[in-house]
Amino acid sequence: MHKKHSKIRIFLSVAACRFTRFALRVLHRGGTTLPGRSAMFFDKTILEVVSRDMEIIVVTGTNGKTTTCSMLRHALASAKINVLSNLSGANLLTGITAEFTANASLLGHPKKHYAIVECDEGALRKVVPYLNPKCIVVTNLFRDQLDRYGEVMHTHDVIAKGIKLVPKTKLVLNADDSLTASLGENVPNPVEYYGINVPYGKQEMGEISDAKYCIHCGTEYKYNYHTYAHLGDFYCPKCGYKRQTPSIAVTAIDKIGAHGSVVTSSINGKETSLHVGLPALYNVYNALAAVTAFDAAGFNKKYILRSLSQETSSFGRMETFNYKNTDMQMILVKNPAGCNQSISYMTSLGEDYTGVFCLNDKTADGHDISWIWDADHEFVAEDPHCKHIFVWGTRSEDMQLRLKYAGVPEEMITRVETPQELIDACADAGRPTFILPNYTSMIELRAVLGEATGKKEFWKEQA
Repeated sequence: MHKKHSKIRIFLSVAACRFTRFALRVLHRGGTTLPGRSAMFFDKTILEVVSRDMEIIVVTGTNGKTTTCSMLRHALASAKINVLSNLSGANLLTGITAEFTANASLLGHPKKHYAIVECDEGALRKVVPYLNPKCIVVTNLFRDQLDRYGEVMHTHDVIAKGIKLVPKTKLVLNADDSLTASLGENVPNPVEYYGINVPYGKQEMGEISDAKYCIHCGTEYKYNYHTYAHLGDFYCPKCGYKRQTPSIAVTAIDKIGAHGSVVTSSINGKETSLHVGLPALYNVYNALAAVTAFDAAGFNKKYILRSLSQETSSFGRMETFNYKNTDMQMILVKNPAGCNQSISYMTSLGEDYTGVFCLNDKTADGHDISWIWDADHEFVAEDPHCKHIFVWGTRSEDMQLRLKYAGVPEEMITRVETPQELIDACADAGRPTFILPNYTSMIELRAVLGEATGKKEFWKEQA
């Protein structure tokens, strides 16, 4: 998509972006979207200029984008490679434009050669023609923000349209997700698959299934085994569509623990022990996505295999705060599949805890919060180690009602009005606390917890 750009417009775009971002940060605001809009006011396609000739990995999908990007950044840092990334999570065209433009010279020349970009599924087709990435990772596809995306097949089709615009870009796809894996069919792009070759957990199809029927013929899938939700070794008994054999895969699950996981992996036919420094099975998938992308982009895999064991949490994802001697772990949830995995992790640890559910219905969350009725909050109600639950947010009453219907006694649920009241109440309880917020409630609560515990905002960390 190369076009001729006016040098004056490039200069004005970069200057406007930088000035807007500086002004917002003086006002103690992160500044993600507005600087991008300021840049695009002078040149709508400035992203093409400020990313030219860079080597870029783009990560998209419903769950795991931010964590996978974090894993890739840590690996490149361990290889002493300076990398550009949208740490804020501003993953639409304006936010991505802001990040690249602010890190370019006044003439629009990129200051860094490598970039890791988190991209919203719906924005992929707008972003990738400008970036011309070396690699696109698609983590998974689940129902998410129905009022914004519609059903999951719509998200699938939007991503497919984005992929068609960059036919030379390598694709890294989750072999265990029938929807994601199908994106590698009938495209000229080179494709690498990753997956888990062994079962995990209960081997039955849960009530949640975002891909129950074959994408090609509509027949219900059969499974040799499951991992979670609709992920696993699927096949269609009618048309023959089935899971692809991954080049990078888990061949044995040795340990899924509170502080990380140990698995045996096969990387292009060579077995090795893989240590993932984050808990829960979905982070094993994120690690596989990161390793496969690293390999597809041509980097030395030793750096990512080493850095994964040291992996720390990313912004609001498995992030732990110690407030008044109480550990509070924040786990972003935004759809039934992600919520179920977080609940499964929380209830599997075998220790007394305080649970927190935060629910907003702002634009960035999606106004439709009906998904909470599809998540298995009943497992929390059945867990004897859950000693109390706090709820907060603009839709906290809905959350309280959902927990009541799940079987949590009313006296065990307390609704609070402010983030400060919430963290003080959790600290007073004196137990490990697990906070499950959706997006905007995470942002609000994380700001309060970060200030109280001395953790920087994302824009201060990257300044």
